[in-house]
Amino acid sequence: MAAAALTTATTVVAGVATTSSAQAAAGCQVTYAVTSQWAGGFSANITIKNLGDAINGWRLGWSFTAGQAVTQSWGFTASPASGNVVATNADYAASIPTNGAVDVGFNGSWNNSSNPAPTAFTLNGTTCTGTTAPTTAPPTTAPPTTPPPTTPPPTTPPPAGTPTVAADGTGTYRTVQAAINAVPTNNSSRVTITIKPGTYREVVTVPANKPHITLRGLGSSPSNTVLVYNNYAATHGTFNSASMFVYGANFVAENLTISNDYVENWNNSDQQAVALHLNADRAVLRNVRLLGDQDTFLVNDNTRAYVVDSYVEGTVDFIFGGGTIVLDRASIYEKRSTGGPITAARTAAGKTYGMLIYRSTITGATNNTTTLGRPWGPTAQVLYRESSLSATIKTAQPWTDMSGNSWKNARFLEYKNTGSGAGVNSNRPQLSDAQAANYTPQKYLAGSDGWNPM
Repeated sequence: MAAAALTTATTVVAGVATTSSAQAAAGCQVTYAVTSQWAGGFSANITIKNLGDAINGWRLGWSFTAGQAVTQSWGFTASPASGNVVATNADYAASIPTNGAVDVGFNGSWNNSSNPAPTAFTLNGTTCTGTTAPTTAPPTTAPPTTPPPTTPPPTTPPPAGTPTVAADGTGTYRTVQAAINAVPTNNSSRVTITIKPGTYREVVTVPANKPHITLRGLGSSPSNTVLVYNNYAATHGTFNSASMFVYGANFVAENLTISNDYVENWNNSDQQAVALHLNADRAVLRNVRLLGDQDTFLVNDNTRAYVVDSYVEGTVDFIFGGGTIVLDRASIYEKRSTGGPITAARTAAGKTYGMLIYRSTITGATNNTTTLGRPWGPTAQVLYRESSLSATIKTAQPWTDMSGNSWKNARFLEYKNTGSGAGVNSNRPQLSDAQAANYTPQKYLAGSDGWNPM
């Protein structure tokens, strides 16, 4: 099919690149619209329409002018975040049929001297020509704290059939917890609980005697299905403040959001509020958003987990605990303007592996304010490997002390990171190539049973 005319689009950083094959596109139309602006930043939505042959795995290329960059995105990942950018889809929106479209959204930064508009768009290497729509919303004073709403992609409708859970009564159960309660105790085979798009305000618990449970959102993106509550530490204690507790082994969550929407109050010394308390072996989170402020994601001691193509946001210690976890192709966002530590590991001395942030993208609301982590326990183990670290990272001192534990005595490491927040100095211990062979995702997750969910 011949290439067609087009409007234009912006794209940016987020989940992770798909591994599926990508066919050539013969034509494309990209519609771009800025939805809000503030000093140094903006939000935008883009629609990618395929006017050529059906594709499975898209790559959208464009150019930003100097001072413009992607800082946070939903529905795709972009690398690099500025200059000549190539954005790739998340798995849930990989396919675009002929005349089909997908919608994505993002936050970006700009220098206030030019409209935040990209140019020279291509889809899978084929030029998209047209015009941009630079600013369609009045300036605001601050960036949004949650992803801007986007129109669900018309090409990926929810699966047909009756969902297990639907708040409107069209499913088998009205609440997620009711569906979990109905799973037989000590079940030996996988039970998939499908959840209709909507907001489910409840505390959800997957008990230890109910393994092999999958929670799967049926929306076109994880933002369509939201499990949320607002307990916090002052009333429940940190560990018991979670919106979701998972103890059952072999747990899987797909295409949904887990959120604690308690708004932290820095006049209150107990403002921790956990979104997900994970204390389960061999857990997988795929295309999931974890939203909160302080202590968003607790990776407790019994955990081995693989988190892929997902998004985690928070303010302080928002990935923390003594478990073992690999975050692969994740988008991690420090949303507080004064920054804070991303991780607070409490890895036991006898555990070789704690937290691995792998092939991920780290962004934040402000520059030179975010730290990679601090040691909740004296032998904490954290490695940032082959990840993109934006200017939000404090390059001179990216690790800090905690509660009498020195970061220098902890097992904090980096390896082959890129981006303006990356670097090497005496405060940034690096793995050698030889050492890196023992710090792969497979090594982290193998345990004694050889588990490999990748």
